[in-house]
Amino acid sequence: MSQQHPDDFPTYAGRTQQPQPPAQPVAKSNGNRVAATAARTQSWWNETLHKLSLHARVTLLAAVAVGLAVAIVSVAAYITVRQQMYQNLDNSLTQRAVQASQKGVLTNLDNLQHASADAFGLSDIRVGVLSANGDKYAPVNSPLPPMGVDEMQVAQNQSEQASLRTVGIRNGGSHFRVVAVPARFCPVDYSRQCEIDQDLLQPGALVVAQSLGPIDQTLHNLGIVLWAFGLIGVIGAALAGNAVARSGLRPLARLTGAAEHVARTEDLKPIPVGGTDEISRLAMAFNAMLGALAQSRDRQRRLVGDAGHELRTPLTSVRTNLDLLAQADKRGGLRPEDRQQLLDDVRAQMDELTTLIGDLTELARDTPQVRNAELIELSNVVEDAVMKVRRRAPGLEWDVQIMPFPVWGDERLLGRAVTNLLDNAAKYSLPEGAEQRSDGQPVGRVTVRLLDGVLTVTDSGPGIAEADLPHVFERFYRSSEARSRPGSGLGLAIVKHAAEQHGGMIYARNLPGAGAQFTLWLPHAATQTR
Repeated sequence: MSQQHPDDFPTYAGRTQQPQPPAQPVAKSNGNRVAATAARTQSWWNETLHKLSLHARVTLLAAVAVGLAVAIVSVAAYITVRQQMYQNLDNSLTQRAVQASQKGVLTNLDNLQHASADAFGLSDIRVGVLSANGDKYAPVNSPLPPMGVDEMQVAQNQSEQASLRTVGIRNGGSHFRVVAVPARFCPVDYSRQCEIDQDLLQPGALVVAQSLGPIDQTLHNLGIVLWAFGLIGVIGAALAGNAVARSGLRPLARLTGAAEHVARTEDLKPIPVGGTDEISRLAMAFNAMLGALAQSRDRQRRLVGDAGHELRTPLTSVRTNLDLLAQADKRGGLRPEDRQQLLDDVRAQMDELTTLIGDLTELARDTPQVRNAELIELSNVVEDAVMKVRRRAPGLEWDVQIMPFPVWGDERLLGRAVTNLLDNAAKYSLPEGAEQRSDGQPVGRVTVRLLDGVLTVTDSGPGIAEADLPHVFERFYRSSEARSRPGSGLGLAIVKHAAEQHGGMIYARNLPGAGAQFTLWLPHAATQTR
C-alpha cells in the first residue's frame, strides 16, 4: 500500500528553481528621494569628518580599513565554505541516488516499504519513489522526502538530468537538500515477476533528501567565529591606529605648541628636531621660518635703531639753525650774508634728511626678491646713471665702456644701485675740498666697465682700509675717513640689497696703484627665473 503525502514543504532558491518574474522599474520620484537621501548622508558624513581631529580620523580610518578588509575576507570565506559544502553534498547525494536506482534495490517497492531508516546508514536521510502519475512511496514508519514539481518532471520525462533543490527553512527544523534521478520501479506484489519480465517496470523517480541541519550548524558556527574575529580585528585596528596616531602626531603636537608659544610670547627660539620623516621635515621648515623671522626682526630693530641715531644728527642741526634764525630775528636779524649761509646750511641738512629717508624707505621693504620684474637692458641703466652723476661731478674724467646685457628686474632699484656706486666713486675720486682744478684738468678719474653682466666701478681715491673692507656694505657703516664727507652710510647697503634681490652679488677690493674697485654681477635674463 502506498503512502500519500501532501507536498507542503516551502521552497527557496535552488538549482532548478523556476525563474522569478522581472522586477518592476523603480518610479522616478522614488529615485529622486533615494538620490536626495544619499546626498544628505554624504553631506552629513563629510561634515562629521571635518569636525573630527586628525588623531580621531587616523584611528577611524584604521578601524574602517581593517573592518572592510575583514568583512570582505569573512564574506569570501563564508561563501567559499558554503559552496564547497553544498557541492560535496550534491555530488554525494547524486552519486548515491544514481547507484541506488541502477541496482534496483530501492526501486523495488516491496523492498522499499519494508526497509528501515537504519538501512540507509543515517537517520537524517529520507528516500522515496515518485511515480509518473504522482503516486508517492516511502518506507513504512519513515517520512516521505519532499516531492514537488521538479521531481515530477524527472519522473515523467525520464531524462538523464537529475534535479537538485533546497526545501524548507534554515534552522526551521525541515531543511533538506533534495535530489531526484530517473528510475524504473517495480510495483507492489510484482517483485519476483519484475526480475523476469522487465516490461513490468514503471517510469518514476528515486528521490533522496538529506537534512541540512549539520551544514547549517557548521555555517552558523563559522559565521559566529568570523564575526568574533572580525570584531576583534576591528577593535585591535582601532587600538593600533590610536597608538600610531598618538606616536606619529606627537611631533606635530610639539610643533603646534611651539607655534602657539611663538604667537603668545613672540619668542622665535627653534624647536628640537629628530628623525627624517615628513613631520620632521615640517619641523625643520618651521625652524627655518622662525630663523627667517628672527633675522627679519633683528634687521628691523637695527634699522630702526640706526635710523633713529642717524636722523637725530640732521634734525638736531636743522633745529639748531632754525633756533638761531629765530633768536636773531628777535634781536633785529642777521646780516644778509650770514642769513643766506644759515639758510644754505638748513637746505643742505634737509637734502641730507630727504636722501636718508628715501634710503630708509628702500631698505625697510625687506623683500626676498624683486616683484613685478620686467626685461630691461642693463647697459641703458648704467648709461643713464653715468650721465646723471657726471653732471654732479664735472671735475672728474669718466672712462666708460659698456656692452648690452639683458636682465630681469626692477629698473628703478637697479638704477638707484648703479647711481649709488657711481656717486661713491665720484665722492672719493675728488680730493676733499677741491671739485675742479683751475687749469680745467680733471682732478680724478672714474672707470666704468660693463662686460658680460659684470659691472666694475673703479675710483682714483685713497682706497678702503683693510679693516673697513668687510663692513662697507653694512647699513649706516661709515669709516673714520668717510665721516668727514657727506652721506648717510646707506648707499652701498642699498647696492647689496639690489644685488641680492636680483640674484647677483657685490664685492669690493683695492687695486694696487689705484683706488677702490666695486664689482656688481647680475645673471643673464635667459638664466633667471621669473
